[in-house]
Order: sequence, then structure tokens, then C-alpha cells
Amino acid sequence: MKVRLALLVLALLPTLALAQDAVPIPRVSVEVGAARTPQEVSTSLQILALLTLLSVAPSILLMMTAFTRIVIVLSFLKSALGTPNIPPTPVIVGLSLFLTFYVMAPTLDEINRNALQPYMKQEITFTQAMARAEKPVRAFMLRQTYTEDLNLFIRLSKQPPPRSADDLPLTTLIPAFMLSELKTAFIIGFYIYIPFLIIDLVVASILLSMGMMMLPPVVVSMPAKLLVFTLANGWGVLAQSLVQGFR
Repeated sequence: MKVRLALLVLALLPTLALAQDAVPIPRVSVEVGAARTPQEVSTSLQILALLTLLSVAPSILLMMTAFTRIVIVLSFLKSALGTPNIPPTPVIVGLSLFLTFYVMAPTLDEINRNALQPYMKQEITFTQAMARAEKPVRAFMLRQTYTEDLNLFIRLSKQPPPRSADDLPLTTLIPAFMLSELKTAFIIGFYIYIPFLIIDLVVASILLSMGMMMLPPVVVSMPAKLLVFTLANGWGVLAQSLVQGFR
């Protein structure tokens, strides 16, 4: 048996050698060297800035877009329906993400038209592109931010009040926008809970009047809530309300 195994290995050695020659093993190397021209330095810094932007992109998505309000409202809907695991969390996050893209489409289109495309054509510098991209995002956040929340963070910054919206620093605008989005999402969540709470009370009253005190009301109320929500086209109505709720 050992002799046969040795002969088999010897027979396969030429095939393995040919395979090694036919399929080369790749080699990956990372080198850091001195730049020879100022353009190389500029390109390296731009690549570094792009990688940094990609690393903080999830935080930017949460802080400066419609994602926060949408995902919180959909999470409230799951709790109000009494189905904490349905729809699954990845489905809720995915739906929130695509609704965010839909809401932010005009803003993203303006950024692409006025900042990204001129920069790709080398008509403006990277600094000018960032300044142009900031304006539509700033305008979107200002439209959704409550004045009282904005005044709160202006007072907390202990800085002189800005003369105009363009002078308002992002360190003040972003937390005010986040606070306003949380407040709006909780208000919408309260309105979502009301009809489902009424269904729970009606079902509990009916079961109590029938003397069925041993039957948990949630066993009957959850199918009733699912039926009412489906017949009322709840997903479409909620998506429409969320999209139209952004000024």
C-alpha cells in the first residue's frame, strides 16, 4: 500500500509542477516612497481624504440625511404591530436606506451637478468641490431643523449668533438637525401607536366581556392589527407620509 502511494505521488509531481508554472501565485506589496512632483502629493492627499470619507460614510448617512427619522419610524411600526422580529431588522434597514436615497435624490443630484462633475472634469479644485457639496446638504438640514433646537445649540456653543445660515457652523447645525429628527420621529411614532392601541383596547374589552380572561389579548389583537394594516395599505401610506414629510 505504501509503495502504491509513493508511486502515485511520483506520478503527480510533473502535473503539480506544470500547474505551478501555469498559475502564478500573486504577490501583494504596499510601498511608501517620496513624491517626485507636487501633483503626486495632491493625488495622495485626495486618496487619503476619500478613504477617510468612506470610513465615516455610515456616520454621515446617519447624521446628515433622512435615514434617522425613517428607520426610527419603521422600528416604531414593528413595536406597534406587536411583531418585534417581523419584518427582520435587515429588511427595515434596507427599506430605510432606499427611502433615504429617494428623499435625498434632489440633494444628491445637485451635489453631482455642481460639485462632483466639475471636479471630475478638473474645472474646480477639491476645496471648491467640497464647498459646493456642502451647500445643498446644509440647506436640506436647515429645512428639517426646528428653530428652538437650533437656538439651543447656538446658546450652548457660547459663540456670537451667526448673521446668516451660511455662517452657521456644521458643529452646531448637525446636532440640532439630529435632535429635530429624533423629535419628529417620536411624534410620528406616537400617531402610529394610536390606532393599534385602540385595537388592543377593543379586543381586550371584548374578551373580558365574554369571560375569556385566560386568553391573552395579544393572540387575537395581533392578527386584527395585521389585517387592518394590510387592508388600509399601511406600507404605502406610511412610505408616502415619510417622503412627503420632508420639506
